[in-house]
Amino acid sequence: MKKLCFALAIFVMVACSHKTENKTANYKDPNAPIEERIEHLISLMTLDEKIMQMNQWTYGKNANPNNIGEKMREVSPEIGSLLYRSTNPEYRNQIQKKAITESRLGIPIIFGFDAIHGYRTIFPIPLAQASSWNTELVKTSSAITAKESWLSGLDWTFSPMVDVARDARWGRVSEGYGEDPYANSAFAVAAVQGYQGSNLNDKYTIAACLKHFIGYSLSEGGRDYHYSDISNQTLWETFMPPFEAGVNAGAATLMSSFNDISGIPASANHYTLTEVLKNKWKHDGFVVSDWGSVRNLVEQSVAEDLKEAAQKSFMAGIEMDMVDNAYIDYLPELVEEGKVPMTSIDEAVRRILRVKMKLGLFENPYVDVVSEKERYLLPEYLEIAEQLSAESFVLLKNENETLPITSKYKNLAIIGPMVKDSVHIMGFWEGMGRPQDVKTIYEGLEKEFKNKATLNYALGCDYDGEDKSGFNAAIQAANKSDAVIIFLGEKRHWSGENGSRSTIALPKIQEDLVEELKKTNKPIILMLSSGRPLELMKLEKMADAIVQIWQPGTMAGPAVAGLLSGRHNPSGKLAMTFPQTTGQIPIYYNMRQAARPTLGHYQDIPRDPLYWFGHGLSYTTYEYSEVKLSSKTITKKDTLIAEVTVSNTGNHDGKETVLWFIKDPFASISRPIKELKHFEKQTIKAGDKVVYRFEINPEHDLSFVDSEGNRHLENGDFYVIVNDQKVHFKLVD
Repeated sequence: MKKLCFALAIFVMVACSHKTENKTANYKDPNAPIEERIEHLISLMTLDEKIMQMNQWTYGKNANPNNIGEKMREVSPEIGSLLYRSTNPEYRNQIQKKAITESRLGIPIIFGFDAIHGYRTIFPIPLAQASSWNTELVKTSSAITAKESWLSGLDWTFSPMVDVARDARWGRVSEGYGEDPYANSAFAVAAVQGYQGSNLNDKYTIAACLKHFIGYSLSEGGRDYHYSDISNQTLWETFMPPFEAGVNAGAATLMSSFNDISGIPASANHYTLTEVLKNKWKHDGFVVSDWGSVRNLVEQSVAEDLKEAAQKSFMAGIEMDMVDNAYIDYLPELVEEGKVPMTSIDEAVRRILRVKMKLGLFENPYVDVVSEKERYLLPEYLEIAEQLSAESFVLLKNENETLPITSKYKNLAIIGPMVKDSVHIMGFWEGMGRPQDVKTIYEGLEKEFKNKATLNYALGCDYDGEDKSGFNAAIQAANKSDAVIIFLGEKRHWSGENGSRSTIALPKIQEDLVEELKKTNKPIILMLSSGRPLELMKLEKMADAIVQIWQPGTMAGPAVAGLLSGRHNPSGKLAMTFPQTTGQIPIYYNMRQAARPTLGHYQDIPRDPLYWFGHGLSYTTYEYSEVKLSSKTITKKDTLIAEVTVSNTGNHDGKETVLWFIKDPFASISRPIKELKHFEKQTIKAGDKVVYRFEINPEHDLSFVDSEGNRHLENGDFYVIVNDQKVHFKLVD
């Protein structure tokens, strides 16, 4: 009762004092500056109205089994946001109309959803997208996702995930862009630009959300939601750069993470959420908690109860509470008790309103209503989906030019649980993708090889279990074929959220199937679909060719079939290292040098991983010229130009990505063995050559951060590393 009386008193006082201003409705004037509109609207709002803006509820079916909460409350017209799990734009507009017409101030709701790698047209998982090294394609796919999402009622997607991931046991490696900070930064920018366009106010654009802020991927042992022991040096050097790049690209929102960062959980971390994000980086949007991460502060032993959790999260810098109702239930009391200042409440609401106004929700609160045929799976969308899938595939091994399939193979054994699958091939966080829309691998092969080769299909085995009754049929199919193509991999939920695994090897039954088929003495082509790097020590020895297809989405079939036939020339390169065994984790390309470089390695396995970051073969061959530098000595104000000419010396047109690394052999803070600083992908026709260029800016490319985020640029020796070349230059005063 005390809380209610307090709120009513504020309501009456504010309503009376602003009776005159309300007539002018300055905040509704689209021609007025946004900041003036925000201040006017805040001046009219009661405490309860402000707090309602800081909460997100759900509407529609809960698509994530890990996010099981209370039954959705009746939608209040004052609610700030809804997690909208319906595809119906008409009903979305009805809910929005309720907010506009039935709330006192007519503040629109922002509708969000997890459109991670597509909405209805499902693109490859982000880890696969990174392996394409094609930021323009990723930007285009994000724009398509934005359009399909907007036409379905959404204003906001909880993407991109830019957690630098180096432990493949952690299932959520599938959602990010791999192990390198620079690569994550580049794809963060591409995704943000794709979702948000050049102006958030434009039709078909939606707000991006950088997640998970921060250090979530370093959860101990790859166990989801667990503790992360992160030094400040690692925090700034490895995890901050992609988020800073996304913020600089204009990302409207961020999401806090579940993990405990060295004793202070990310969702109660004032240093990262306020001192860095708001004060240092000047981000002017808002932060939303991850599902339940406010309530989780109690489980993480930093809050006695939900009230204290609400106070700590809010004061740390989280403006919107996703589903916990902690802010609604406790912020009024905390304000009354003086534990939460009204100035902080106003600043939080200011940030939320700023995003809504930038989205144009006050002027155009409703989305267009068009048929599903006009919204989804348009031919140009499917073309991009196939292209991105094909460019993400990584040819790991190709002995004796086993691939592509040529006329010498008249009969093909097509074996494995992934062949006719239309569910797991989409991967985790498949948006509103539907199995019936997926072009299966078998459908793709039938179309691609019609009148060219006979397909002899057998299931072989399921993804796991011990049932080998299908082995005989698989062996029979192999015996009457010229080559055996085996499609193995993970189920969708084996990676993704709560998808931690103690081993990244495939289940034994899948390995046993390959072992039996190897006995037929036919060429073995292994096609792998997964949301993470896999342990392939056993399988690699049995296969003549191996292709990592990840989880390619809606256009899996045509993309896979096109790669096998040679219509698509593989151009993917790994964005994450494949270890020899799970026990080799963590292993990544830019580790720091050991004190005794030739010692200290595991004695029972090879020193190097099976496939390093950046590995990827092609159906053609490339030759790199000697790297040329514009100078061997530069100053801090100079720009050094590095160039290399790449010639396509094979018989197939191809796309080659040149990865440019920098090595700093000596510094006041030890540096990684090498660091990616630039990449470029270009098409090179057979017999042609292309010049690749890297403009080295010393301040940007040769400097490094300390444990406080301060940048240092030190004179001395440096190396540019390209392919197998290492070229020296010097930085001087």
